[in-house]
Amino acid sequence: MSHLGVVINPVAGVGRGSGVGAAALDALRRRGHHVEDLTARDLLTATAHARRAAVAGLDALVVVGGDGLVHLGANVVADTDLPLGIVAGGTGNDVARALDLPRGDVAASVAAIERALLTGPRAIDAVSVGSPRHSAREWFLGALSCGIDAAVNARANAMTWPKGSARYVRALVPELRAFRPYGYRLTTDEGVWESAGTVVVAANGPWIGGGIRVAPDARLDDGLLDVVVAGPFTRAGVVRIFPGMYVGRHVRHPQVQVIRSRKVLVEPAGHLGRTPPEAHADGERIGPLPLVAEVHPGAVRVLAPHPT
Repeated sequence: MSHLGVVINPVAGVGRGSGVGAAALDALRRRGHHVEDLTARDLLTATAHARRAAVAGLDALVVVGGDGLVHLGANVVADTDLPLGIVAGGTGNDVARALDLPRGDVAASVAAIERALLTGPRAIDAVSVGSPRHSAREWFLGALSCGIDAAVNARANAMTWPKGSARYVRALVPELRAFRPYGYRLTTDEGVWESAGTVVVAANGPWIGGGIRVAPDARLDDGLLDVVVAGPFTRAGVVRIFPGMYVGRHVRHPQVQVIRSRKVLVEPAGHLGRTPPEAHADGERIGPLPLVAEVHPGAVRVLAPHPT
């Protein structure tokens, strides 16, 4: 059987992560796999454990948790041949949703991992992101949020209730109270977009925030970002458009554009609005603008079904 390294987020899924992790470890071991538990008290140490184990030799790295753990895994396996398995047990699980993987079901997740170990992993795009002033880069698989979506993400991360996507809805309310449009300058393959804005998302996959379909046509294997930009909506305008984002209806609004590009530079434009919030990707803090994001086709191999 396979030699698997496993990283568990004990706080994923509003405290359910340790139980889900124990169940995943037990299921994998009962199936005969040689399993190394690489979990640590913090994500930085867990990442170091995973990197050491990857160099020593693994057949796959398996992460147990939500999009934050998938983000950790992507930063270990990107640009290598080491496959990434996902047992989705977090709050958002947007990457698992985009990959058509089970969510909240350990037995089904283990079965999906085993099928892919037999049939071969699926190659998907990964996105590098970092300051244009430095060479350091981080990887993400889902989406980079740079507008009110990022501010809501940061607030939701600090909350313990409610669970699932309802947490993002609850976090939206206080952000709206203080909302004023941000100022942006975006440089893409198609040119420059400069405007006051509300939402700026560079999406590799369709979903953010536990099921908000921010980029309905985004695909994980097309070599392109779907850069979703929304003009300077008022507070009332955001409230009106937000429900439609769960089904992707917002992209039909005349103040919303989707720009397809291999690379995007997102900069603040103080003369057009206030400074944008710190960006988040896969639900994790990336940092302040400016940031440049670039697609790397097929840079991550995931233990997931191939599209039909």
